[in-house]
Amino acid sequence: MRDFQQNPFIVIWELTRACQLKCLHCRAEAQYHRDPRELTFEEGEKLVDDIYDMDQPLLVFTGGDPLMRPDVYDIAKYAIDKGLRVSMTPSATPNVTKEAIRKAKEVGLARWAFSLDGPTAEIHDHFRGTSGSFDLTMKAIQYLHELEIPVQINTVISRYNVHVLDEMVELVEKLQCVLWSVFFLVPTGRGKETDMISPVEHEKVFHWLYETSKRVPFDIKTTAGQHYRRVVLQQKMREKQTTGEIRYEDVLMKGLNGQVDGLGRAPKGVNDGNGFVFISHIGDVYPSGLLPVKAGNVRETPLAEIYRNSPIFQDLRNPDKYKGKCGVCEFRYVCGGSRSRAYAVTGDYLESEPFCVYIPKAWRKS
Repeated sequence: MRDFQQNPFIVIWELTRACQLKCLHCRAEAQYHRDPRELTFEEGEKLVDDIYDMDQPLLVFTGGDPLMRPDVYDIAKYAIDKGLRVSMTPSATPNVTKEAIRKAKEVGLARWAFSLDGPTAEIHDHFRGTSGSFDLTMKAIQYLHELEIPVQINTVISRYNVHVLDEMVELVEKLQCVLWSVFFLVPTGRGKETDMISPVEHEKVFHWLYETSKRVPFDIKTTAGQHYRRVVLQQKMREKQTTGEIRYEDVLMKGLNGQVDGLGRAPKGVNDGNGFVFISHIGDVYPSGLLPVKAGNVRETPLAEIYRNSPIFQDLRNPDKYKGKCGVCEFRYVCGGSRSRAYAVTGDYLESEPFCVYIPKAWRKS
């Protein structure tokens, strides 16, 4: 099993911050034009070499919009030829042509992920800040199916779409996606705390996700919703599907067909800085894109050295250092709460997950 103290399970590289969309929640606060300080192709090759040497984690190209970099396919080809599994999360813009997707397949990109934040154009386009985004996404997904490339849908749950989640599931199923990646909004970048759903709504959505996962043909995973793992374990304990031990392997949920293509599942719970690392367009290294606390820069220090030795990363990988109820919670090694949300709301990434309603046993006894 991969040792998260040494190597991440997943590396996210923000190739550029350039993007044609104006999403309400944009972590990157993306701009229309590329930053001249972006890592060069040669620097990207060196970074890929360093990533490969960290036990070949998954590599995801994000942005902004990675398609705004003309050399995106050259970088992808270098990484894939090296032996890395690479996927990409482009923005649904006119850049996503059938030819662009065909080129990605020729290079060997394993999967494309598109954001879909509502079952209708009205909801999705409002959230994305651009009219026509929904229709472009639908067209792009059609291209992916025609070219037989697996489709992942990313959805940010917020107050704008929490009331239409049943319709979202119907759409994800209709679109024959292999994975629905459900993000819970973190108020960073353009995201606002007022856009988030309440702690009680988080809990309701987690229970709904668990029941939904038992009947749909696609996989479901969460981002910035680590406490979903606690809900899954609690439900399985109630259903007597586990021994009662708190183990991450009992959290894994699969669709009815067991559709897992080797890209969506970690062997244990990933969290900010713990199995996860984010590299910005200018080489700054963060525990995640949603936790803007810089730990170093790959132009100055090798990625492995930052990931393994940075005090920030080391603290994040030690749940016993968490404060408040997260620090005493019996689920802390499996869950750990969103360190990004803790930082965004309290200013301290070791504080308790502020949108969790669970009271740990240790606190109930006192």
